[in-house]
Amino acid sequence: MVSITIGENTFSAQANETVLETLLRNNMQMPHSCRQGLCQCCMMRSRDNPPPVSSQAGIKDTLRKQNYFLPCICRPEQDMTVALPNQQTASITAYVVEKQLVAAQIVRLVLTYEGSFNFFAGQFVNLKRADGLARSYSIANTPHPENILEFHIRRLPNGQFSSWVYDELKPGDALTLSDAQGNCLYVDGRAEQPLLLVGTGTGLAPLVGIINDALSQNHTGPIHLFHGGRNRDGLYLMGEMQELAATVDNFYYTPCLSGEMPEMGIATGRAHEVALTAMQTLKGWRVYLCGHPEMVNQTKTSAFLKGASLNDIYADAFHVNTPDAAASIVV
Repeated sequence: MVSITIGENTFSAQANETVLETLLRNNMQMPHSCRQGLCQCCMMRSRDNPPPVSSQAGIKDTLRKQNYFLPCICRPEQDMTVALPNQQTASITAYVVEKQLVAAQIVRLVLTYEGSFNFFAGQFVNLKRADGLARSYSIANTPHPENILEFHIRRLPNGQFSSWVYDELKPGDALTLSDAQGNCLYVDGRAEQPLLLVGTGTGLAPLVGIINDALSQNHTGPIHLFHGGRNRDGLYLMGEMQELAATVDNFYYTPCLSGEMPEMGIATGRAHEVALTAMQTLKGWRVYLCGHPEMVNQTKTSAFLKGASLNDIYADAFHVNTPDAAASIVV
């Protein structure tokens, strides 16, 4: 008999019973409505075994990759440990390996952790220090055999967490990590599809991870990155991106400046406007947008009007909290 585990509870599923029916029969209060896999309000995530493919019908590809499924149409084929989408079940300790200044106000923070931690490049986690103060930052690297996580953290005016990282955090110090979250990630299966990536500020971080993930999986379609800043310091990692563009035939990099006169090789204007002007159509393209919420929301609409399918637009808006940090919130 197949068992369903949620939190500290484990229940046996009856013959031909769905996961939702099993949970409701055992008095678990679960969100649900249509019970036919249409409204998707009951969506859950399998934390161990992949769910049946049939239970992922209609779910966005990035969610399928993370083992999300619809319990109302899922008749389990094996034991499953499940959780609601926003249910945090992991909290691990990570240690600072490296802190490198990559621009006047931007730190590249590298952490290492022990044990198992599942994530995809482009997702974000909550970083928490010992007193409980936490902020969300995007992961800038692909999974690494040495259990490495990289973040790009911009120091904000009066930012409690970002200033602490910038001024006080040092190698060997400990932080706590939440589960990885977010759907702004690379999905394989369409290696020839053109990719457009637009980021502002440290919105570059998840895009770098997504690009490296795509290249590691032999993506053959063109990959266009447009990264924008108000001043030259905002175009951090420009040398690395230019070097990548020089060595990878299908990767193209365009740095953009909106607040000062650019030097040779840098486009004038906002990154999303430069990108949309350069592309006659986005029909058949996959689009990734990371950075300022206004840019993200405007470009989602413009990309759709240029032909991109809504299912092929992935967005991660960086909201500035008061009084601190740039939190990655998937929209």
